[in-house]
This record gives sequence, C-alpha cells and structure tokens, in this order.
Amino acid sequence: MTSKRNIHPVILSGGSGSRLWPMSRAHFPKQLLPLAGERTMLQETALRVAVETGYQAPLVIANNEHRFIVAEQLQQAGVAPRSIILEPVGRNTAPAAAVAALILVREAPDAIMALLPSDHVVADKNGFDAAMDIALEAASDGALVTFGVQPDSPETGYGYIRRGPPLGTVAETFTVDSFVEKPDLETAQSYLASGEYLWNSGMFVFGAQIYLDQLRRTNPAMVDACEAALRDSEADLDFIRLDPGEFEKCPSDSIDYAVMERTDAAAVVPVDIGWNDVGGWPALWDISSKDENGNVVLADAMLQDVQNSYVRADDGRLVAAIGLEDMVVVSTADALVIAPRSRASDVKDIVERLKVADRKEAIHHQRVFRPWGNYNDIDEEARFRVKRIVVKPGGKLSLQKHQHRSEHWVVVQGKATVTRGEEESVLTENQSTYIPKGVVHRLENVEAEPLHLIEVQVGDYVGEDDIVRLDDTYGRAGES
Repeated sequence: MTSKRNIHPVILSGGSGSRLWPMSRAHFPKQLLPLAGERTMLQETALRVAVETGYQAPLVIANNEHRFIVAEQLQQAGVAPRSIILEPVGRNTAPAAAVAALILVREAPDAIMALLPSDHVVADKNGFDAAMDIALEAASDGALVTFGVQPDSPETGYGYIRRGPPLGTVAETFTVDSFVEKPDLETAQSYLASGEYLWNSGMFVFGAQIYLDQLRRTNPAMVDACEAALRDSEADLDFIRLDPGEFEKCPSDSIDYAVMERTDAAAVVPVDIGWNDVGGWPALWDISSKDENGNVVLADAMLQDVQNSYVRADDGRLVAAIGLEDMVVVSTADALVIAPRSRASDVKDIVERLKVADRKEAIHHQRVFRPWGNYNDIDEEARFRVKRIVVKPGGKLSLQKHQHRSEHWVVVQGKATVTRGEEESVLTENQSTYIPKGVVHRLENVEAEPLHLIEVQVGDYVGEDDIVRLDDTYGRAGES
C-alpha cells in the first residue's frame, strides 16, 4: 500500500477573503486569522498535513505582501516548510500548482502533490487522512484526483461535480462526468435530490509530472511562463521570489478550467470530513458553537431578544443588540458591519466601493503587522501622526531616514536600543528621543520582552512612503 510519505503538500495562501471584511483585508486575509478556532486557518491547514503525521514538508505559495506573517505563523505552529514561494502577482491556482510541480519534479520525478487551499475548515482529520490514502492510490495510477464533498443542503455558493461510474482500479473513487458552475436554488435542490452531485472542494491530488504534462497540452504558454519565472527566481532570506516580469506574462486560470475540465484522467473521491470553505460570515455561523438562542457570540456583548445571529468584536468594545434575528454584527477598531445573515456575503461589494474610493480600510487594519512587530494608528491630521508601536523580542527596523518629517519616540514599556546618526543609546520606560528630519536612525529590541512606545511624527508629509532605507534588514523588499 502507498504511504503518505509520498505526498508532498502544496498549501495555497493567496486571496483576500473580501466576504469576511472587516476582519479579512488585503494585507491580512482570512487564512491568516483565527476565525474558526484558536489557530489561524493557515496554521490548521499546515498541521493537518504535518510531517509528524506522515506527510512530506509542505511547499507554501503566498502573496509577497504576506510573506513575513506567513513565515511567522508557520514557525509559531512548529511547521518547517520545504519552501515559501512568493508570487509577485496573483494568477489563480493553475500557475501556482505549476510552479510547485516544477520544483517537486526537480528532486522527485514521481512526486505526488496534494494541493490544499489554506482558508478551508476540515473538522474530521481522520476522515481527511483516509481520503488522502484513497486519493494517493488513484493518483499513483495516473488519475488527477479532486475531493468532492457530500452535500447536506442545496448550497448555491459552491461549484459542483457530477460523478460518473466507479474508477474501477481504486475503491471509493469515481470518474468525473462534469464540473458544474454555482447553480441557482432550484438547480441546487435538484442536484441534492439526485445524489449524483458533490460540492467542489478545490482540493486536488495528482502526480506533479502528470499535471505538468496535462497543462502543457492545454496551455503551453502557462507552463513556459512558470518555468521562466522559476528559472529567474531569487532566493531572498527564507523565500523563493518568482521573477515578476516573467510571472506577469503568465495567463491566469484555475486548475478546474485549465486542466480538470479538459482531461480524461479526472477522478473524484467523495468525502464527508466536516469541510467548509468559510466563504463568508454565514458560513462561520454555520460551523460555530451557538448558545441557547442560536447565537454565535464572540464579543463582550449584551443581547436582548436576539436569535440566530453572529456577533463578533475584536476591538474590546461592548456590543449591545436588541431585537435582532438572523443578523451579522462584526466590529473592528475602524469598521462595523451590520447585515442580515442572508445578505452578509454582499459585504464584498462594500469592499469594492472602498477600493474605488481609495480607502485604507479595504487594505489593512488599524493595527498593521510588520516583520518586526506591529503599529496602531492613534491619531492623524495634515501635519502630524501618532502611532503606538510594538517591537517584538529580537525585532529590528530597517536603518532609515525621512525626508519630510521628524519623529519623537517615548518608551512606555520595555527597553529600546536606538541608533541616531553616529550615536547608539538605550531608552527605558518614560524616556524619550527626538529624530530630526534627514537623520539616519534605527529602532531595535534586543530584550526578551516586547517593546512598546509612542511615536509622534511631525512634518509636511507623514505618509508611509516617506522612508529612505539604507540597509536590507528584511530582504530586497524590506519593510520599515
């Protein structure tokens, strides 16, 4: 019998999760949030296929903007990835899988890869492992396998797979008759009644070389672009950075369209593993524990006559709600969403309007995470900006200077090592320093406890891009 040691997980950590705004944002999307438990969904996905449970070390493909958060979260979970591949632009799942396959066949021509989105919930780990065993056997025989989730409702938000006859060579595996787009309610009800249709999970298992051969047949330009982007890639700290110019030439397409719908080797393994793609707030209400009134409450809340609602606040404020039914209320430090559960996924339209208006709330939270820690904007006007900065133990900002502003730093907790021009000093609680415009400086925390300070910026421009970096502390695209 084949072994999971032959499975090379490939974890996809792209996407923005706009249906889960305001918690999920472009610079901190849903897979990096602990939405369905104490760990983030990226961490849960990585631990599901951990080396300790029999799998190979994972390849992780991530957006360049998320690189340090992804690396830190994997480290926190005790997962050592084989590599973290950075996409300069998003090109959907087919190119991401191609890049991973090209890397794997270099060292293991017969490698079987398991492509896993990082933003899905799988409640039944044993069932997942059993399905992986079946998929591995079919993939080893040359099939391109997807997992089809047994539907329990006429869901209109998922694509479907119509299964064909049994594969024959592997038990509990079927040929794929067709892939079906998201249906209307009446069609979804007919799918459920027929028993022939499964939800399309977006998880795949196939031979890396077989996938490349199939993709080259249907879209040779995509394989060529991925080969060029990987050939001209750069090692940057712990990352492999795909060449931007070459990868931008790559056509954008999903695995479904690029390969699975155009091959005779597609197979499906039906699964019932507590799967949910967490596509919006209603999905989180579905999978979360509820109180006696059917409410999911993740907040300091006072509720009166509230039923079957989802109430969440990550900003510490008290949420008071009266007379609500089937509603979603989600509060963050800088945004509040209130919507009927049946329409909560329409929040994606709000996100698009925010982008058009160039509102920062579409992109990042009030608390912005950096490789060295995080900062929180407290106040901002035309000529000044106030931040609370937290530098984690061992954290160090880039050596830099500002052309249009000066800065005042006040330490409120911990110990700061400050470089200012040619001088280096150490500041402790209630001590401060002044960084004039144009002076080279650096902030560092060499202690074992976090450093907290207040920064006041004053000048004719206090934007994020008023920085001249003088070293490469965090790689070629380091962040201050």
